[in-house]
Amino acid sequence: MKKVLLLLLMATMFIAFPAVKSYAIVTQDTTATAPPDDIVFTEVGSAQDSAANKQVKTEKDTLKKDTAKVEKAKIAGKDAPKQSLWVTFGLGLLAGIAAFFLPCIFPMVPLTVGFFTKRAESRAKGIRSAVIYGLSIIVIYVGLGVIITLIWGASALNEISTDGFFNIFIFLILIVFGVSFLGAFEITLPSSFVNKLDAKSDAKGLSGIFFMAATLAVVSFSCTGPLIGTSLVAINTDLLTPVVVMFGFSLSLAVIFTMFAIFPSLMTGLPKSGGWLNSIKVFLGFLELGLSLKFLSTADLAYHWGILDREIFLAIWIVLALILGVYLLGKIKFSHDSDLPYVSVPRLFIATATFVFAIYLIPGLWGAPLKAVSALVPPLSTQDFIIGQDSGGGSNQTAATSHAKRKYADFLHIPHNIDGFFDYQEALAYAKEVKKPLFLDFTGHGCVNCREMEARVWSDPRVLKKLKEDYIVVSLYTDDKTSLPAAEQFDSKILGTKVNTVGKKFKHLQAERFNTISQPYYVLLGTDEKELVSPPIGVEFDIDKYLQYLDNGLSEFAKKQTNE
Repeated sequence: MKKVLLLLLMATMFIAFPAVKSYAIVTQDTTATAPPDDIVFTEVGSAQDSAANKQVKTEKDTLKKDTAKVEKAKIAGKDAPKQSLWVTFGLGLLAGIAAFFLPCIFPMVPLTVGFFTKRAESRAKGIRSAVIYGLSIIVIYVGLGVIITLIWGASALNEISTDGFFNIFIFLILIVFGVSFLGAFEITLPSSFVNKLDAKSDAKGLSGIFFMAATLAVVSFSCTGPLIGTSLVAINTDLLTPVVVMFGFSLSLAVIFTMFAIFPSLMTGLPKSGGWLNSIKVFLGFLELGLSLKFLSTADLAYHWGILDREIFLAIWIVLALILGVYLLGKIKFSHDSDLPYVSVPRLFIATATFVFAIYLIPGLWGAPLKAVSALVPPLSTQDFIIGQDSGGGSNQTAATSHAKRKYADFLHIPHNIDGFFDYQEALAYAKEVKKPLFLDFTGHGCVNCREMEARVWSDPRVLKKLKEDYIVVSLYTDDKTSLPAAEQFDSKILGTKVNTVGKKFKHLQAERFNTISQPYYVLLGTDEKELVSPPIGVEFDIDKYLQYLDNGLSEFAKKQTNE
């Protein structure tokens, strides 16, 4: 029964993982360079908000370009940071549960139980030792998370999150992890290091228990390394992310091993080690290969390389899903697999799920929106062919317009045929001309929350009507790497860097005017450049609340027009 539940869990992970929006669907996506130490930005969604925002609002107009320090702002929201940490923690838990059923860890359960059975002089001491063992696992992995944070830091990780070469590096790392899980090779630590830890685990007292836990961590590295690495790069990294991921991961392993150490009889309910463990490893390998494409896509979009269009991305996912389904049916065998005498019912169901997922993706090759995975796949604007694009495709390339070409429109796009702008000053001048409010969309190529908002909220007919007819939409890509002309470049004290790209230009604008560098971030402005509704909002999947935000902006703009 446990084996059946395990396989069903893995099937759920496969279907949900591409659309899980990882960290991305429910939290703020910060595709940004970190500011200097003397400036503090807060993420969209801080629980302590309104009062400080109103205070900051009165000071914004007095800020001088490149000379003022941005004051600490409290941006309104609904406890998004708390939610994001819970999601991060949950991802770590899932990775830990998955790791337990891998060939590097699962066979160690009997060894662990035997270790504590031999040491236990009494029932109470045995339980105490088991608890210390579990806590040691947590300390070791959380300590690793702290080390990662101290070495890299949130600032450094955020700074390079949209760097093309960094994303290519992560892409290659995940490819290596995935191929390793498929059985091409093993990622292991030096045997001398493993032997030293194993020798110290024989010591009496607390040190022996701790080194037993350390031995588990080291011996299982070939399985846990790729899982931990994938968990860390699959989500946006802030100061607490590595620690929270490691805590969730280690807590899963600690609880499981501690329970078996305290109650050895539970081992009788476990399935025997066998080929099914390798099947799980292969399953995770395919997931990592699929996830790796997201990082290649981020670099491709930011630098406009054009090497991974939407249909190519989807085609690779479709092929991976089909190969996985065929593998689960026993038609493909890897080097570390044992013979599959028959296809069990759980394997059949999981294989069916992978085929269904592949079939779901196929219409996307001709322009279907694929909302379930829209946060991870490239935007429709990168697609070469869309059926029925004249009736409302995903790219603004087909919008019927009679005006002159707008700045940056040759390489930036707004979804749903919204005829908007990509430069703030150009949009402001047009808004004054037509007497309409501005809708500032601070977004990014690597911002998965932005893609999710566009697919789930902007696509609603009521929202889309307001954006197209009542507002002047300006999408400001803060991570675009297109170089600015030399005459437009300047040094930004707020960002602590030279503004030499289109992305940095609008990142500077967002930091200077609105005290945040998070995306998505939606600001409603009047033609006097003052906020119509304060504070602005970020991720809001509740369409009714999003509509209310837009309506409030229109109402305030109408009042201003009347007073004038």
